[in-house]
Amino acid sequence: MLGGMDPHLLRTYVTVARLASFSEAARELGYTQSAVSQHIAALEQDLGAPLLTRRPVAPTTAGERLLEHAGPLLLRLDAARADVVRMAAAPQHGLTLATTATALGPAVLGALPPAGVTLRVLTRAEIPAAVATGAADLGLVDGPAAPSDPLRLPDVAPLTTHGVAEEPVSVLLPAGHPLAGRTGLRLGDLRDARWIDAPDAALPLAHLRAATAGGGAFRPALRYEGTDIRTLTALTAAGHGLTLLPRSAAAAVPGTAAVPLTSPRLVHRTELLHGGSPGGAAAEVVRRLLDGR
Repeated sequence: MLGGMDPHLLRTYVTVARLASFSEAARELGYTQSAVSQHIAALEQDLGAPLLTRRPVAPTTAGERLLEHAGPLLLRLDAARADVVRMAAAPQHGLTLATTATALGPAVLGALPPAGVTLRVLTRAEIPAAVATGAADLGLVDGPAAPSDPLRLPDVAPLTTHGVAEEPVSVLLPAGHPLAGRTGLRLGDLRDARWIDAPDAALPLAHLRAATAGGGAFRPALRYEGTDIRTLTALTAAGHGLTLLPRSAAAAVPGTAAVPLTSPRLVHRTELLHGGSPGGAAAEVVRRLLDGR
């Protein structure tokens, strides 16, 4: 059913649903409001089901189901276009690298060229899509994993992944915390501790629950919605909760103690993402990172 659907109509529908407004969607897409209404009507006629209520503008049950399919479909189309454009384009001297804040470990920083790099710090969920659609030449994602195990990444488009770095994981605590003097900590013993939920700056609490079958454990005392590690470590130093970081990011943070995680066996793993065959500066960074493993 979706294979024969006009992607222009589908993109219009997704935009109207996201903005909850026909007029705002028309402004964003560069159409008239009547054209947007005609697109939605044509799509509803094609599918034989109403997709939006009009007052207020909101997806119907059928519309919600279509949205579940529409995002990946449109992303695949954008990725296909970017892949073909990338093949036809001349190699670029510059490089756009999409990365998480914690993926920029010593191995990665040493592989970057001295000039011509644009660094975009994004959330973990945004990076595969940025690479797939050509918004970034390369991507770096990271997370906790068993040694040598690959990360689980969303299947947004055909992307090549390489493991480029693994390092130990540390629990970051306030300097005065009762556990700050330990030589090692077991994650299972910290289930009921006060934690900072910082999914885009630290190792996500959901990953900790999965690693220890924690269920309702690892409940956050504070949620930080940002990517700046300095803000996160300042919150930890002030006693707002514990956090889990790669050893290089947790080392020597004023007002805190970094204690190695001894159980379970987890490492902080960084993976490199690219589409097709990188050229120019991107190819050189790939070569340096793979040679340095």
